Amino acid sequence: MGTWRGLRVAFILGSLFMILLIIVYWDDVGGFNLYPLQEHKHQSLHSNSHPQTTTRPSYPTSTGRAQTNSSSATPTTATPEETRGSAEEQIEEEGKEKQEQRKEETREDEKVERSHAAVDDREQEARKQRIMDVCSGMDAVEFPGRTRAFEQIPNRELDHLIVDDTHQIIYCYVPKVACTNWKRVMVVLSQSLISPSSGKPYTDPEAVPPDLVHNSSLHLTFAKFWRHYGSLSRHLMALKLKHYTKFLFVRDPFVRLISAFRNKFGRPNEDFYKQFGSVMLRRYSNVSGSLPETAAEAFAAGIKPTFQQFITYLLDPETERESIFNEHWRQVYRLCHPCQVKYDFIGRLETLDTDAEHLLKLLEVDDLLRFPLGARNRTAASWERDWFAQIPITMRRELYKLYEPDFELFGYPKPESTLHQ
Repeated sequence: MGTWRGLRVAFILGSLFMILLIIVYWDDVGGFNLYPLQEHKHQSLHSNSHPQTTTRPSYPTSTGRAQTNSSSATPTTATPEETRGSAEEQIEEEGKEKQEQRKEETREDEKVERSHAAVDDREQEARKQRIMDVCSGMDAVEFPGRTRAFEQIPNRELDHLIVDDTHQIIYCYVPKVACTNWKRVMVVLSQSLISPSSGKPYTDPEAVPPDLVHNSSLHLTFAKFWRHYGSLSRHLMALKLKHYTKFLFVRDPFVRLISAFRNKFGRPNEDFYKQFGSVMLRRYSNVSGSLPETAAEAFAAGIKPTFQQFITYLLDPETERESIFNEHWRQVYRLCHPCQVKYDFIGRLETLDTDAEHLLKLLEVDDLLRFPLGARNRTAASWERDWFAQIPITMRRELYKLYEPDFELFGYPKPESTLHQ
């Protein structure tokens, strides 16, 4: 019995000893973690409460699923730096998209511009070819000077060819075809007129006083070459015609005549009344006695030339025997000599805006100036029928023969309705 009791005491003491060892052992290693999810949550909150000490693990971009799982397991709140960085990336991305959009719009604009330029170029080629055909006699239209050489043109007939040596441009101006504004452009390019306000040459064509641009002293024309260069003048003309860009602007011949009459005889104009109006009245009107001395007096008395008298004056052989046609109704082929001067650009008043824009680019001066908006001539082609209604058919047909070369050279259709009604 004593032995058995001794064994039981030893067993109990051994068990107690073992339990004590187990308790000490697990206390040293940290024991069991009975609440793993709560521990993760604790770590997350701890992490949020001390963001500056948190180190976020990085993952390869190929392990997308691992990133998702980790993100769901340990949610974090973005730092201010991260938020700002994300916003900057978004703004940068939006900026790139807008830049791409602008580039695309620019490409579209350039495409449209190239398309328009191609159309303009084809139109110019057609206009130039038309002149070549008429000058070569293909259209069977005969007119004085068609076959003569440039050297045979008298100097006095070259007074409408304005030269700008700085930009290598030659412009043949035609009155009643936007010539005031084109002369203003030439004044700016040649810097031939000083602005009284700035003391420097004008840089804006619209600022150039329109009444000054018709002063012949402002422009270097071929007619002045003889005085400047003497025997070398014709040689220099030939060189400039070969190398410079040459242009002119034209208009429906009959509409140009109406415009000239309205401008010079439709309102008091002392110079034109004395030189031309009084002549028309004495020859073709029933005015008895002496005529008023001034245009103002004549208009006040209701005495002024009619459009029919103006046409009669143009058709009268005596007119040209006395003096060459005034530039405002002289034919364009006599002003600009298109059969002798090979123009690089032929503009039309009917398409002035687009032609002017195209020409300034061709001249490479579109970055220097803009064509003046100014007041457009209000004489319209639709007015022809009304203006010619009182003119006898025979006179209309004679007038057409007088201006037929301009109709043919510059591609204006024959005014059948005006000639047959």
